[in-house]
Amino acid sequence: MKKQRKGPALTVDIIIRFKGGIVLIERKNEPYGWAIPGGFVDYGESVEDAAYREAEEETSLEVENLEQFHVYSDPRRDPRSHTVSVVFTGEGKGTLQAADDARNAKVFTRDNLPDDICFDHELILKDYFRIQKQKNENTIL
Repeated sequence: MKKQRKGPALTVDIIIRFKGGIVLIERKNEPYGWAIPGGFVDYGESVEDAAYREAEEETSLEVENLEQFHVYSDPRRDPRSHTVSVVFTGEGKGTLQAADDARNAKVFTRDNLPDDICFDHELILKDYFRIQKQKNENTIL
């Protein structure tokens, strides 16, 4: 009898740069609050394809210049179950409109992030903004 292995679920999150900020969605389902657009990777789907799909499903935006940012794997990052997220960044194109399991979608900057951010997305955003600041400081004009 073959032993079945249970592991963490694979997810993606996409930091979408759009109109001078980044897009967050307000979740329709628990846990409630604001989150980076994303979701579960389907069986047979690459993480890149999942990122494009989830971004469009939740924000109605197409994403260009997709780049892998980091992987987050703390077993406590999602209160529902153990997940591992491959986080991407990209540029949003189109008209921002919440869809699928997003109640709302808005553009935020580092200075006006909402207080009720879900999962470990506050940590992800802190990492993102810190790295962006370092890149800007190291740019030679």
